[in-house]
Amino acid sequence: MIYSKMNNTTTDIPTKIDWAAIRAQFPVLDQEINGKKLVYLDNGASSQMPKSVSDRIDAYHKHEHANIHRGIHSLSQQATDAYEATREKVKNFINAGSLEEVIFTTGTTDSINLVASSYGRKNFKEGDEILVSEMEHHANIVPWQIIAEETGAVLKVIPMNEAGELLMDEFHNLLSDRTKMVAVVHVSNALGTVNPVEEIIEAARERNIPVLLDGAQSVPHSKVDVQALDVDFFTFSAHKMCGPTGFGVLYGKKNLLEDMPPYRGGGDMIDKVTFAKTTWNDLPHKFEAGTPPISAGIGLGAAIDYLTDIGMENIAEREAELLAYATEKMSRIDGLRIVGTSDNKASVISFLLDGIHPTDAGTILDQQGIAVRTGHHCAQPVMDHYGIPGTMRASLSFYNNEEDIDRLGEGIELVKEFFG
Repeated sequence: MIYSKMNNTTTDIPTKIDWAAIRAQFPVLDQEINGKKLVYLDNGASSQMPKSVSDRIDAYHKHEHANIHRGIHSLSQQATDAYEATREKVKNFINAGSLEEVIFTTGTTDSINLVASSYGRKNFKEGDEILVSEMEHHANIVPWQIIAEETGAVLKVIPMNEAGELLMDEFHNLLSDRTKMVAVVHVSNALGTVNPVEEIIEAARERNIPVLLDGAQSVPHSKVDVQALDVDFFTFSAHKMCGPTGFGVLYGKKNLLEDMPPYRGGGDMIDKVTFAKTTWNDLPHKFEAGTPPISAGIGLGAAIDYLTDIGMENIAEREAELLAYATEKMSRIDGLRIVGTSDNKASVISFLLDGIHPTDAGTILDQQGIAVRTGHHCAQPVMDHYGIPGTMRASLSFYNNEEDIDRLGEGIELVKEFFG
């Protein structure tokens, strides 16, 4: 048993990893959908929440609920301490250099918009270039398009090959004195590709170009060290890492954040307000206007405790086992095509069935209690690259098991049978 300081309880994570025991800590998995035992394979969109996390959120609402930072009464101070404890946990989890470098946002999308707006408006001008990749989520395309239109900057795209891997020679050719930002996904949500971000950052660093990594799909699955990466900005969301929705993190190097103007105005991000002039609060609060989703922030802290107790290395190893098992099994299904075949992948399998629309197939799978994501996965340029409308995506987490994958295989055969 491992003791959790966050909620003064113990979790049922044994010293030797018992994945069946860990799976039992997710109540949502112990139910039926359409009369069938649930198989949840949509973790890339949102992971499930263990009982220890939901219990911690519930405890806040029952016993600690109050606004934070500005109250002198006991409940406000308790809530503030619990909320700010999450900042310390995030700092340690990603190895940020200081608490000032950990900015709380509503999620990855909000974090990228913050950088595009605040850094971009101050630093981009007409003719400057912003480099993104062909496999980006819309959240790492649209904010840069908006700021490019406002400033006269130009969006440039790193292409990829048919395996879903970035063409690194093209990346190096695109880098120039006009490049003012490189913004790339760490792990593709649509393909599972793990990008060579170390090489990207090193090349950008030689030209003093800042790099933003979309880490929404990497932080939940493997250990991330932002100082070792030497990345300038890093973003992720709580709801993809066993936490609640509506909360996320922007990591930024302190010198860059200090030089950036506020993204939103309001309470808590100010130092002194007069009608003549307002001055700003210190980092990290300069970028955290208004009352935040306090319970969600505390929930992220509990999720980090939970993942840390298991060990990110153990999680990565287990998910690699599941990915190998699923890839081998699905590769044997006639008429199934895997989209995204890089040798360096996270636990995502996007696929198509010959002659069957992904939405139709996903509907039949749902009737079997199998939850997969269908569509373009907020990555329409990826689908355009392959000339397809979308895919089915099975995204695995450490609490999945081989039986889930077997059920998916059986469900796919039923889909094929249904459509003749």
